[in-house]
Formats: sequence, structure tokens, C-alpha cells
Amino acid sequence: MTENTHLLIVDDDREIRDLLTRYLTRHGYRVTAAKDGQEMKRYLADRNIDLVVLDLMLPGEDGLSLCRSIRAEGGPPVVMLSAMGEDADRILGLEIGADDYLPKPFNPRELVARIKAVLRRSTPAVQGTATAGGSISFCGFTLDQAQRRLTDRAGQDVSLTAGEYELLVALATRPRRVLSRDDLLEITRGRSAGPFDRSIDVQISRLRRKIEPDPADPSIIKTVRSGGYIFSPEAQPA
Repeated sequence: MTENTHLLIVDDDREIRDLLTRYLTRHGYRVTAAKDGQEMKRYLADRNIDLVVLDLMLPGEDGLSLCRSIRAEGGPPVVMLSAMGEDADRILGLEIGADDYLPKPFNPRELVARIKAVLRRSTPAVQGTATAGGSISFCGFTLDQAQRRLTDRAGQDVSLTAGEYELLVALATRPRRVLSRDDLLEITRGRSAGPFDRSIDVQISRLRRKIEPDPADPSIIKTVRSGGYIFSPEAQPA
């Protein structure tokens, strides 16, 4: 898969761009590098990019703003890099729509592992029972697993990141079953999940804002105290 996978590295540090370009190329990826948001947007418009590795701190438009625009335009998945490794910064990046977040300094091998995990989640292929199957309907929504899309009762697409999609599939294919955070991390991210990973809570919050009638009082994805989460409606084949 890697030989046809095109990555876009966006970082204003030339040494980091060159290092990542060489390293990822050795691992079989096609790599394009950009020094700022302006170059990034030009490459996204002109080339078929499968994933963006995006630095948070950039001259001009910063990484959070650029990630938000990528997500708004339905662009490729994003792995965000940042020298700021605090939980608040990481959660903010995930809230904006990043599919994963890696603090600097990092081991390039870990970056490759995270890129592979995000690409697995975003590739439209059958990956075991959690993603196999046809369409599922619940509460007026239709989750089409073949096309990896969610539509509302008016037939309009609901924009989901790759991580949000995989999380919704994991829940909807296991209705009325309590799933802990560790369960959901293992199902959606497998071995790429790290200890104390709070991204599940962030993605649950984002999903609720997109599908719940009242995100403050969720009726579809409910929290189970000291347990995790449960998909409350009985999902039906569409």
C-alpha cells in the first residue's frame, strides 16, 4: 500500500522536512514537503494527497487553522505534530479535527506507525467485523460502510474524520453493549493506542455534536459511569 500512498509534510523547519522526507521515502511512501500553509494548499489542490503530516507552529496561518480548513473541505486525514505536548494542546488539535497528534521530539518509527494506523482507519476496505457489512440505520441516520459515509434523514452527508467514522462503526455494530475506552481504543486504533490516551473522549464529544439531538444530554451515545460508553439505539440494517 505504501508505494502508492502520497504524504504531504508541512513544517517550516527545513531540517525536519528533509529528515522526514528521506525517512518516509525509505519506507516506501511518496512524499511532498511544504514550508507553510500557502504551499500546503497549493499541493492539496494540485496533487492527490492521502495524508497530511502537519506542524502546529507555522509562520502565517497556524496548524490549527489549516487543519480546520482541511476538515471543512473534506480533505485527507491529518497527523498533527507539535513541540507543545500538554494534554490541553493535544485535545485542542483533536477537537479541531486532527486524526492523531504526536508531540515533538518524536521517534520517526512512531510517526510511521501512527501514519499506518490512520491510513488503515481511512481506507475503504473491509477490516474485520467492526467495519465489514452494509448500511446501518439509527435515529434517522444511515451509516454506509461500503462508502464510508454517514447521511442524515434528509440524505445530507455528515462530515466525519477517519477517527470519528471508525469510532461510530465500532459503537453502531455493537449496540447496547458497554465498551470501555480501552475497548474502543483497541477496536479503532489497535497497537497504535498509547496509555492514558484521551482521544476517545474527544471524538465522542465531537460525534455527539454531529448526531445527538441534544449533545448536552446524549440519547444515542451514552456515558456509563466508570465503564465507558454504550450505543443506545438498536441499529438496524438499512
